[in-house]
Amino acid sequence: MEVNRRLFIKSCGVAMVGLGGMPSFLTRALAATPMPNGKILVVLFQRGAADGLNIVIPFAEPNYYRLRPSIAIPQPSLGKNEAAIDLDGFFGLHPSLSPLAPLYKQRQLAIVHAAGSPDNTRSHFDAQDYMESGTPGVKNTEDGWLNRHLQTQPKPNSRPFRAVTISPNLPRTLYGSAPAVALPDVRQFRVLAPSPKVEGGFEALYAQTLDGMLHGTGQETFEAIDLLRQADPARYQPQNGAVYPRGRVGQNLLQVAQLIKAKVGLEAAFVEANGWDHHVNEGGVQGQLANLLRELGEGLAAFARDLGDRMENVVVVTLSEFGRTAQENGNRGTDHGHANCMFILGGPVVGGKVYGRWPGLAPDQLNEGRDLALTTDFRTVLGELISEHLGNQNLERVFPSFSAGQKDFLGLIKT
Repeated sequence: MEVNRRLFIKSCGVAMVGLGGMPSFLTRALAATPMPNGKILVVLFQRGAADGLNIVIPFAEPNYYRLRPSIAIPQPSLGKNEAAIDLDGFFGLHPSLSPLAPLYKQRQLAIVHAAGSPDNTRSHFDAQDYMESGTPGVKNTEDGWLNRHLQTQPKPNSRPFRAVTISPNLPRTLYGSAPAVALPDVRQFRVLAPSPKVEGGFEALYAQTLDGMLHGTGQETFEAIDLLRQADPARYQPQNGAVYPRGRVGQNLLQVAQLIKAKVGLEAAFVEANGWDHHVNEGGVQGQLANLLRELGEGLAAFARDLGDRMENVVVVTLSEFGRTAQENGNRGTDHGHANCMFILGGPVVGGKVYGRWPGLAPDQLNEGRDLALTTDFRTVLGELISEHLGNQNLERVFPSFSAGQKDFLGLIKT
């Protein structure tokens, strides 16, 4: 029993999974008092290595069209919908991201191009691990950068829903000693013990334990779940005319918005978007990439519209493990590359600008002769969000062995 109790704590508390109705013991939980929302960071990970060059298009770079004769996005043209959306005379958004163009113009959306991990691996597994651990090139890091942020900002009175992933399992980013919850569906869930060896399930484990830490976690969890139940998430209606797309990304962002509005003490949320590995038939204006970008753009725009003034405390950042090759391959797709682009969305964001130094796409400017070169380390971007938005100055602990500090920040967040 002791081993399972410790495992329960080490695995960050509770797992919520959509497998049925509310257990009877949760209905006896004490009603919780809503907590005022503080600063919130939402991380959206594009798994599979998104093609940043066709997401934010360098349409004024002649080499872009030379390298991509069949999948390039056309230059902006007045009255033409199937072309890049001009951002600043050099870069343009993929037309499927048109819902984000007003947010860019309203200076709520910023973009960092030629950003990513300095490690040159082309392995999805290793690159995702390095980016989620926040230690590129180091394979033995036990916890994730987002969990280390929470560890360095302890809050004794915080709720169990301080950090949440909308997925069945905790992502690498949230591994660590700070409590975090995997919550696949806010609308329908029950609490499970972490191992079938725990006889009697979670309720028995909670009732039998003498561990004060677990006891407190369990009680707070019951209260937070009861608060969600009272909010009646199954009947949730987005506000301000927001319409979320019906795919996984849109619906997961909708559930993050629910948690924010329910005031359960959310500070960090993690959302996954899968399917970005397009070696074959990636497409240009239309195709596989365009379809994914349509849901991403509609989802992020609906999220911002739904939250309205609440976005003043919220920042969303997008990440992908690496980019794609600058030149298309023989299958009208792209292969594993290096640098990419990141989106930063929110009320505190100094938007309306594409940040980062553009390295160019000439043959002698490409990384290893094939990829967009990296000029901004992803940890510089995340470090600024953690420091300037979340107020955590312990960046040396969040990103060990990385020396970038305030002098290196890009100016993404209003001060």
